[in-house]
Amino acid sequence: MTSPAVGAAPVGVGMAVPEAVVHNKEIAERLGVDEEWVTSRTGTRERHVAAPGERLDHFATGAAESALADAGIDASEVDLVVLGTTSAEEMSPHAAPMIAADIGAIGAGAFDVNNACCGFLTCLSVAAAQIESGRARTVVAIGADLLNRYLDHDDRGTAMLFGDGAGAVVLTAVDGPSRVGRTVLHSDGDGRHLIRLGRDDQTIRMDGPTVYKYAVRSMTEVTREVLEQDGLSQDDIDLFVYHQANSRIIAAVGHRLGLPTERVVDVLAEYANTSAASLPIALADAQAAGRLHDGDRVLLSAFGAGMVWGALVARWGAA
Repeated sequence: MTSPAVGAAPVGVGMAVPEAVVHNKEIAERLGVDEEWVTSRTGTRERHVAAPGERLDHFATGAAESALADAGIDASEVDLVVLGTTSAEEMSPHAAPMIAADIGAIGAGAFDVNNACCGFLTCLSVAAAQIESGRARTVVAIGADLLNRYLDHDDRGTAMLFGDGAGAVVLTAVDGPSRVGRTVLHSDGDGRHLIRLGRDDQTIRMDGPTVYKYAVRSMTEVTREVLEQDGLSQDDIDLFVYHQANSRIIAAVGHRLGLPTERVVDVLAEYANTSAASLPIALADAQAAGRLHDGDRVLLSAFGAGMVWGALVARWGAA
């Protein structure tokens, strides 16, 4: 008699953001533009910004603790912590081991993933695979970034885009089929010049118009691809959660796919683009707003520097 299949289920979500909030007015005055000029181009009205001395692992720890509390799981049960980020304070050690220690997951495996704004989606895929293979039973997948520290605050193309913060999802083993579908991941290194954060000048540089077109096309196509792969239609999805880069991008993807706006999450007004943290922050906000429930089928998709992009479909909860 064969053992039942082991699946992975997302059972808890949490987030943590800095207390300090920067409104569009402050940025607009510096750039010499109207406040609504910023809003109309981004969908953002304010963003949380880390203060000097505040650390990425602090916010990631807070998000992980919140997700564990939401899941009703003690940190001692965690086998693995995976963190998606491009902005940890040290090149070494990675932030994930510090987070594991700070949440009380003593002895758990821990490592960082650098995949730009696709970092959390990649971590979620790794977490599910570790559980499905029997190598872990409980995994915390985190996305966290503090990219305001890498901005040219006089650059009209990037100064208003980013917010800081962290989000996390707890996955656990369940009997039967996995609640996390197969992940579709793609890359195109020929687009490496479109978004860059180099070691030399430590400043984000972006070809905004080209990135916009790339993002709309890639997330539209990968949405169709992952639905076809899983044998689903758009009507089977309760919530579409796209990388929160820009409200115009999300709206354009939704328009191309014909998605009802009430099933598409957009939290850019309050958080801006939090890079690897954007998907879990959007999930946490959706849950707090009563839009995410156990049993819901959620499509997650992201794109980022590289260029990289991908998507997966997950059914929320262990039931």
